[in-house]
Amino acid sequence: MSTWANLGLQDSASPLMEQLIFFHDHALLILVMITVLVGYLMFMLFFNNYVNRFLLHGQLIEMIWTILPAIILLFIALPSLRLLYLLDEINEPSVTLKSIGHQWYWSYEYSDFNNIEFDSYMIPTNELSTDGFRLLDVDNRIVLPMNSQIRILVTAADVIHSWTIPALGVKVDGTPGRSNQTNFFINRPGLFYGQCSEICGANHSLMPIVIES
Repeated sequence: MSTWANLGLQDSASPLMEQLIFFHDHALLILVMITVLVGYLMFMLFFNNYVNRFLLHGQLIEMIWTILPAIILLFIALPSLRLLYLLDEINEPSVTLKSIGHQWYWSYEYSDFNNIEFDSYMIPTNELSTDGFRLLDVDNRIVLPMNSQIRILVTAADVIHSWTIPALGVKVDGTPGRSNQTNFFINRPGLFYGQCSEICGANHSLMPIVIES
């Protein structure tokens, strides 16, 4: 989970989140290089005294500043497309979990195991134990195996919800009357916290998700 003064992304708990972090760093490096170059050019413009009365056009520089951004965009677009297809791939899941969003709680179904169903509510502050996290802990956690391919089906019973676990790189919208699916692979044991990330009702930030791996 994200902790106090944590400026970067959370530590990943799945291969896909690792790839997302690598892509984030790759794109950020390109952005920093562009910012430094443009900043340097603008700074030098303030102190340059050269004037050329006969300069009417500069075809070479125009070609460079048209082609160079296109090449830079390719360096961002190709890894991004690769990652998009990786995120969408479903690889023979060993466990299927169904998550249904309600205002203001989640309900879950393990359809592989005799159809186990339960609701997961946030624990109110006055009932929270001393080692619990306020607004993040739930009464019934999702228990999932590590080192297994897991498929999740997300839908909603009333309005749009979004099932989001940052450490696993998972964000799936739950829409009434429609079922969306994604998959993830947890590669270490632990507790992973998330929340609904849609704004669709009063007190709606209080829909936590907890996975126990």
